[in-house]
Amino acid sequence: MGCTNGTRLLVPLLFIFLIFACNLIETAAELDSPTTASPPDSISNNESQPMRQSDDTVRVDPLDNFKKYRGGFDITNKHYWSSVIFTGVYGYTIGLLWLLSGILYGGYLLATAYCCKRNGISKAKSFCHKQCSLWPTLLAIIFTILAIVASGLALGGTARFHSEAKTVVNIIIHTANEASETIYNTTGAMKEMRDKLGETNGTGEATTFLTSTSQKLDVEAADIARHARKNRRLIDNGLKIVFIVTTVAISLNLVAVTALSVTGILRIRRAIFWFIAICWCLTVLCWLFFGIYFFLEKFSSDTCTALENFQENPYNNSLSSILPCDELLSAKSVLFDVSAGIYSLVNEVNSNISQLQATTYPNLAYVCNPFSAPPEYVYQPDNCPANTIRIGDIPKILGVFTCSDANNGTCQEGQFISTSDYKTAEAYTSSIQNLLNVYPGMENLVECQSVKDAFSEILGQHCKPLRRSAHMAWAAMVFLSIIMVVLVLIWTAQARHDQELHSLDGSVKPQANNVVIKDHSSSNGNSV
Repeated sequence: MGCTNGTRLLVPLLFIFLIFACNLIETAAELDSPTTASPPDSISNNESQPMRQSDDTVRVDPLDNFKKYRGGFDITNKHYWSSVIFTGVYGYTIGLLWLLSGILYGGYLLATAYCCKRNGISKAKSFCHKQCSLWPTLLAIIFTILAIVASGLALGGTARFHSEAKTVVNIIIHTANEASETIYNTTGAMKEMRDKLGETNGTGEATTFLTSTSQKLDVEAADIARHARKNRRLIDNGLKIVFIVTTVAISLNLVAVTALSVTGILRIRRAIFWFIAICWCLTVLCWLFFGIYFFLEKFSSDTCTALENFQENPYNNSLSSILPCDELLSAKSVLFDVSAGIYSLVNEVNSNISQLQATTYPNLAYVCNPFSAPPEYVYQPDNCPANTIRIGDIPKILGVFTCSDANNGTCQEGQFISTSDYKTAEAYTSSIQNLLNVYPGMENLVECQSVKDAFSEILGQHCKPLRRSAHMAWAAMVFLSIIMVVLVLIWTAQARHDQELHSLDGSVKPQANNVVIKDHSSSNGNSV
C-alpha cells in the first residue's frame, strides 16, 4: 500500500509540473507573436474600456507635413519623438535667429571696416564719451551678476534633472533584471528536476522535455537581460552627453561673461571683440538648451501620465507595445491550474495519511497545503499549522519507512518503501518544493506586479521631482539666455562706440599738429 501511495503522490506532481513547463514555452512564444489567445475573465472586463490617451500628446509632427500627431505615448514611434522634440521649437528658432543676426552683424562690421572711413569728431562728443560711458558699464556689471546667478540656477536644475532621470532609469532596469532572474530561477529548478530524474532513471521523454523547456526559457531570460543592458547603456550615454555638454557650456559661459566684463571695464579693445563673439555663440547654445530641456519636460510629463494610465489599467494602455502584460496574462491560467492541482494533490495525500493515522501510524504528520481553499488558491506557505510538514520535507517522513541498505535491501518491520522509490520520491518532492519557492516570483511576473511596483515607486517619489527639475532647467536657461542677449548687446554697443572714438581721436591729432606748424610758419613770415 505504501508503494501505491508513493506512486499516487509522484505521478500527479510530475504531470502538473510538465503542464506548467509546457505552458511557459507557449507563453514565451506568444510574446513574439502579434496575436494571442483569448484572455481570462479579468481581461474581458477591460475590453469595453477604451485606451486612455492624454491630450498632451496631440502635437504638431514635422515629419508628417506638420499635421497633428494623435498616436499617444509610444516611444517606438518616430512620429511621437518628432512631435515631442518639436515642442522645443521656440528655443531652437530663437537660437538660430540669434546666430544669423550675429553672422549678419559680423559681416556688417567687416564691410564698414574695409569699405568705409569716417572723419572728425567734436570735442563735445569726446566729453560725452567720458561722462556717458559710466551708465552702460554699471548696467553691464548688473547684468553680469544676473548672468552668474542664472548660470548657477541652470547648473543646479540640469544636475537635479540628470540625477532624477538616472534614478528612474535604474528602477526600470532593475525591474527588468529581476524578471530575468525570476526566469533563471525557474529554469534552475527545472534543470535540477531533470538531473534528479536522470539519477533515478526517469523517463527519457520527460528529461528531454525539461531540457528543451529550460533552454528556451534561458534564451528568453538572456534576451531580457541583453535588452536591459543595451537600453541602459544607450540611455546612460544620452543623459551623460546632455549633462556634460550643458555643464561645460554653462561653465565656459561663466568664464566668458566674467572675462567680457573685465576687458570691457579695462577698455581692452581687441580682447573685448573676441569675448563678444564667444559670448554670442554661447548665447546660441543657451537658447538651444532651453529648447532641449523644454522638450525633456514634456517627455517626462508624457511618461508620468502613461505610468498613471498603466496603474489604472495595465492591460490596455499606451505602454502595451513595450510592456505586454496582457500577453503575460495568458500564463495566469497555467499558474491557476498548478495551484489547484497541488491543492487537490495535497488534500489527497492528507486523506491517505488520515487513514494511516487511524490504523497503523497515529503520529504521522500531515503535509502542509501551500495554497488556500478554492476558488482563490492563494499561495500562502507561511500559514501552515505547527503539526504539518512542507512538501520538500516529505522525504524525512518517508525515510522512516524506507528499507535500509545496511540490511542488504531487506525490509524490517514497518519499512515498506524501497531505496529506489525513496530516491525517486526525494527527487520529485525537492524539485516541486524548488518550484514552489520560485512560484511567488513567477506569479508577480505573470501579473506584471513587479512592473506595477516599480511604476508606483516612480510615480510616488520621482515623477514630481523629475518634472520640477526639468522645468527649473529650461526656465533658468530662458532667464540666462535673455540676460546674455542684453549683456552682449550692451558690450557690443559700448565696444563699437569706443572704437569709433579711438579712430576719430587718431585722426584729429595729426590735423592739430598741422595747424600748429602752419601757425608757426606764418608767424615767422610776418616777422620777416
